[in-house]
Amino acid sequence: MTTVKSGRLLVVGGYGAVGATVAAALVDWFPGRVVVAGRDAARALRLGGVRVDVTDPDGFRRTLDGLGDVAVVVMCVEPPDAGIAHACFERGVHLVDIGATRRLLDGVAELDGLAAAGGATAVLSVGVAPGLTNLLARRAHEAVGGAERIDLTVLLGAGERHGADAVRWTVEGLAEPATARPLRVELPGHGPRTAYPFPFSDQHTLPRTLGTVQVTTRLCLDSGPLTGTLFALRRAARHPAVRQALTAVLRRVHAGGDGFAVRADARRGDLHAAYALTGRAQSRVTGLVAAYVTRELLTGSLPVGVHHIEGLAALARLPEALAEHGVALQRLGGPPEG
Repeated sequence: MTTVKSGRLLVVGGYGAVGATVAAALVDWFPGRVVVAGRDAARALRLGGVRVDVTDPDGFRRTLDGLGDVAVVVMCVEPPDAGIAHACFERGVHLVDIGATRRLLDGVAELDGLAAAGGATAVLSVGVAPGLTNLLARRAHEAVGGAERIDLTVLLGAGERHGADAVRWTVEGLAEPATARPLRVELPGHGPRTAYPFPFSDQHTLPRTLGTVQVTTRLCLDSGPLTGTLFALRRAARHPAVRQALTAVLRRVHAGGDGFAVRADARRGDLHAAYALTGRAQSRVTGLVAAYVTRELLTGSLPVGVHHIEGLAALARLPEALAEHGVALQRLGGPPEG
């Protein structure tokens, strides 16, 4: 018989594009236990939730203490540092974090000892990229018996309406210097695409968790012309004024669909294995990944401490679980399985 951990589920940013999906799924699974939180007090209160500001860790502590019985915090917005994680761990509160910034993830990982001492579990790299990319990378890595090189490719739908923070994060990433060359990749449902190096956090996490020396993540959009235009502006985007203007334009332009695809290629010598996932509405699927991880945390036996999603065996089959939500897993090639 499964023992379900008691306590409330605090979904921070629970009225946003990702958070609303998280909250809806968790309400179905754990009725009466979900509390929506966010900086917009009116929106949070309208949903029966509470106001929180992730830039104010002391205020967040007061919120946790006021609610009194929070089991897990699901972070659907990105705080400026690891202060919120610290507030959770010192109270023994579990954390599921969709954050995608390397600096933030590294800061939370440094609190592993505090989390373990308080009996808390934190799961990082939760979403599509990072997240599903990490899980596919591990699968391909194991298929070749330990990869020497992993290439990850992410295609996002230019027609999907992303939140302001997501657009700003993308433009900031565009401004970082490229560390590898573009790559022509076949993506199921989208054909051959040119993808460009992009600073997703998975390429920094996976060398530590998998031991693979060379990991590169590349990005493209479902609109080829928009992809080319965007990356042609990479050098110009180093200037703050250009980034500000580009952010404003991308929030208004929706020239494409809402389909996405991720692909992981692992190579060791002559061995090559590749897996891909395709679906629609990347924000919705990110929310579903976070919800499934939260459910496993509450109903399973995940170890205490801070873990990236690919380091938890109980989450290895998450891509298959998403099939009922229109996410398709494909094995594109590699040595015989099993």
